[in-house]
Amino acid sequence: MSPRVSPLSALAGAAALSAALAGCAGTDAQGGPDGGDNRFIGGAGNVQEIRPADRKPAPDGGAERLTGGEMRLSELKGKVTVVNFWASWCAPCRGEAASLQQVYTENKGKGADFLGVAFKDSRGNAQAFERKFKIGYPSLFDSSGQTTLAFRDVPPNAIPTTLVLDRQGRVAARIVGATTYSKLNPLVTKVLAEK
Repeated sequence: MSPRVSPLSALAGAAALSAALAGCAGTDAQGGPDGGDNRFIGGAGNVQEIRPADRKPAPDGGAERLTGGEMRLSELKGKVTVVNFWASWCAPCRGEAASLQQVYTENKGKGADFLGVAFKDSRGNAQAFERKFKIGYPSLFDSSGQTTLAFRDVPPNAIPTTLVLDRQGRVAARIVGATTYSKLNPLVTKVLAEK
């Protein structure tokens, strides 16, 4: 004989189960730089455009370049800047590398600049990634994750995430997850057209 469960009890049980499962990484989990499970969740490549009146400034944080020497984001003010958060251990990052390089090549002469942020990676692996995919723009070495965490107003919620900054250094668009040429190039073109 099975006990009867009231609809309210069933609903409460379902809510408790949902809350418990929300803490699990699920099938979208990716391994971290050490190959362990760090509950990294990959994005779906969703695009968020931000109206000029609602834009927040990107942080002015500085960090070491992957190739050495310091760099601050404020050095890129006055240009439309694409900031891509990536890691060598991230499969979607490898998949989007050619698209990023193509958009960079086509727009660097039009006033756009690109900056990568190598997130929680080893320097050797990140440099090998840049050589393999022939990345022509600089990257910051963010092994601690502090540069990435400084983006609080419009955070990179997954690796990869790509932000498009306007000439004032404000976040104009965000792509959470891997990007493509057909997603990114129109965003860069649109922000370049802003006066």
